Amino acid sequence: MEQPRAAARLQIILGHLRRSSAGAVVAHPTTGTISSASFHPQQFQYTLDNNVLTLEQRKFYEENGFLVIKNLVPDADIQRFRNEFEKICRKEVKPFGLVVMRDVTISKSEYTPNEKMTTKVQDFQEDKELFRYCTLPEILKYVECFTGPNIMAMHTMLINKPPDSGKKTSRHPLHQDLHYFPFRPSNLIVCAWTAMEHIDRNNGCLVVLPGTHKGSLKPHDYPKWEGGVNKMFHGIQDYEENNARVHLVMEKGDTVFFHPLLIHGSGQNKTQGFRKAISCHFASADCHYIDVKGTSQENIEKEVVGIANKFWGDENSMDLKDIWMFRARLVKGERINL
Repeated sequence: MEQPRAAARLQIILGHLRRSSAGAVVAHPTTGTISSASFHPQQFQYTLDNNVLTLEQRKFYEENGFLVIKNLVPDADIQRFRNEFEKICRKEVKPFGLVVMRDVTISKSEYTPNEKMTTKVQDFQEDKELFRYCTLPEILKYVECFTGPNIMAMHTMLINKPPDSGKKTSRHPLHQDLHYFPFRPSNLIVCAWTAMEHIDRNNGCLVVLPGTHKGSLKPHDYPKWEGGVNKMFHGIQDYEENNARVHLVMEKGDTVFFHPLLIHGSGQNKTQGFRKAISCHFASADCHYIDVKGTSQENIEKEVVGIANKFWGDENSMDLKDIWMFRARLVKGERINL
């Protein structure tokens, strides 16, 4: 989509809202601490009937809230995503609506447009090359097991975790992705997160707390870290310190699917290289938006809306729903409610 068309689409959406009255692949990893032995098939509530997941995989996700599919995305696709990311970093392409982020330890005076200064790009729905990730048949056939056949791509990111500066700012605090989302039900939302290279504890792999998707959405805020915290890296304030943790060691092309209430984060990158991953949060088109005012999500709404107003140069009233409506893209089936 060309920039003028995308800009026009945004204005139409915002104008409309302001006029309304409503403000046989094997699953990995498993460890001795993770078990699905007590699971009963009639209790399926986090997966839908499908012919893609084995019974073992389905039970694993139900019990633990995540599932890793090995070698899902081909090397050729990952190389194309890497090439496009590098073009974005060099400002050779400038997708409309893209948000480019850098680590909090990088001052404005140091910033130059290259890969080493860019820690994340998100909202790449207008970049045809990166958005291909969200339409890969290999990805969507698994997404449908959680969302059903009508699938919306809601939030896109390519993460370029930098070598830690020594202040541990490359960490991502433990959090639940639902904190950022003003749509429900949560059981019809899933994240697909693909490793673009070997990822382990040395370069900051994902860490998950199995089974925490069965709980509720917890209050989030910035952690009190001495070295600083990156923008919008909210974390849970009262999680159980003794919860079992699983570090997801992944190879290039491995993809983890996880529930938006699963508590997860990532450690610091202790290597000299950059750790890359590409992801998208998908939701059923049957989902509906909610008003987060008066809830624990109100703090992130204020922050996101403030940034969006600054980004778009729009001082008019916006809310989290406006922003997410602009991000949403139908990638399979029919658009229903969302």
